[in-house]
Amino acid sequence: MNAPKTPPVHVPMSQFPVRDGELLVGGIPLTRLAARVGSTPFYAYDRQLLSERVRELKSALPAAIKLHYAIKANPMPALVGHMAGIVDGLDVASGGELTVALDSGMSPKDISFAGPGKRIEELRQAVAAGVLINVESPAELDALAGIAADTGWTPRIALRVNPDFELKSSGMRMGGGPKQFGIDAETIPEVIARAESQGLVIEGFHLFAGSQNLQAESIIEAQRKCFDLAGELAKHASHPIRSLNLGGGLGIPYFPGNQRVDLAPIGANLAQIAEEAKTRFPQAELCIELGRYLVGEAGLYVCRVLDRKLSRGQVFLVTDGGLHHHLSASGNFGQVIRKNYPVAIGNRMDATTLEAANVVGPLCTPLDILGDRMMLPPAQVGDLVVVYQSGAYGATASPQRFLGHPAVAEVLV
Repeated sequence: MNAPKTPPVHVPMSQFPVRDGELLVGGIPLTRLAARVGSTPFYAYDRQLLSERVRELKSALPAAIKLHYAIKANPMPALVGHMAGIVDGLDVASGGELTVALDSGMSPKDISFAGPGKRIEELRQAVAAGVLINVESPAELDALAGIAADTGWTPRIALRVNPDFELKSSGMRMGGGPKQFGIDAETIPEVIARAESQGLVIEGFHLFAGSQNLQAESIIEAQRKCFDLAGELAKHASHPIRSLNLGGGLGIPYFPGNQRVDLAPIGANLAQIAEEAKTRFPQAELCIELGRYLVGEAGLYVCRVLDRKLSRGQVFLVTDGGLHHHLSASGNFGQVIRKNYPVAIGNRMDATTLEAANVVGPLCTPLDILGDRMMLPPAQVGDLVVVYQSGAYGATASPQRFLGHPAVAEVLV
């Protein structure tokens, strides 16, 4: 007979302090915050943690490398407004996100728009706004030429490049091989010629090889390859390159064994790239584009225990939250083998007794799991379960209308 598995130990989550046994979010005790929100479940994002992450990253980067926030990670308008005041640019992936970005007060010249299937209405919106459009196909290029001819407005254009390499050890690979993203690197010269024949000026290149990577050496290799590839592609353009987006890739720790990415060598590599760019791209602004890394660790998902059940020797904490609000924590957003996000009982942080418990949601599906046999304080009905690392790909990446349960609230504190 197999012995029961010992639940794994997670990376310590220390970004939210504890006082009198309760987590503090923005300095507010969790039970009081829940009362202030008015209902559970909810997401809570900490302004101070967001600002600290940006300051930490900027201190590791050379001043010549601009920092953009990819708002797909978390497009909550209040959060985007906060980020707009502390980063150098915003990157969007739809017309809806573009509206949020423009409302944030960020200058259109510092907003870029990527995505493989932009509708003609979105392209017209982006041209009218004056944002940089990362073109993903020859057909999209032709559509922009048509908009320019119809309106007299000049589109700002960069080419999104699908490189012939990928970001090694990344959780999500978005470059290399056949991809729906960008234009294959080997066809870029003919696309540049096509653009120039239609009177369009290519401002620069956008290269994004992958995301959620914790290996500094892999990120460094990808950034170097992206920079060198851009140098080769720029030789085919008649106009100087003014924009070079080297992508992102930096991940955050979610699971046992994960280690935080080391910023020092990444910053040193980017400093070298920035120095070389003075010669290779003297008129270009260089940037990196990050989403999850900037906001992921600043957020909590909070739900309330509705029932405590015992089934054949196992404890089940049934909560009012689940995969309909937090698909990624349930393991159904890209995980091949399900792993637990860090979970705690947010109002019992000083408990010394632990038990193995399963944290599940209210949905009629066995996929609705937030924690599988995790060591937690014995929780009772009314206690607050928190899921750490929930600032990115949460509410808007989840099927909130599934089975008709109430929508999740979001607060920035």
